[in-house]
Amino acid sequence: MKVVATYLLALLGGNNNPSADDLKGILNSVGADADDDRIELLLSLAKGKDITEVIAAGREMLASLPSGGGGFAVAAAATGRGVAAAAPAAAEAKEEEKVEEKEDSDDELLDVLFNGSHGRYQARSTC
Repeated sequence: MKVVATYLLALLGGNNNPSADDLKGILNSVGADADDDRIELLLSLAKGKDITEVIAAGREMLASLPSGGGGFAVAAAATGRGVAAAAPAAAEAKEEEKVEEKEDSDDELLDVLFNGSHGRYQARSTC
């Protein structure tokens, strides 16, 4: 996500159409490595789009995602064995969730942000 942050910094600095060289210069100025593939992907996805509209659409997608909570208490109540019995199952589910989160790539998130939703990030209707 450092490439997205760099792109936004360039926009905030007054560069309304940052190039790959502009982004590489910003990254290099702080000692960060510039990933050419990710920079090119971001620039191709952002081309011709208003960043404020992209951010607004991203906020709407985030608002539609479930925020979690309550699952542990429900699991404990459903087993009838209390919190001690539900703890191992909850820990196992949490571990599986962490592994799944690591599989997400920045490329997929960029695609969702600039091209709409797909896959597990698909926005849900609020109707």
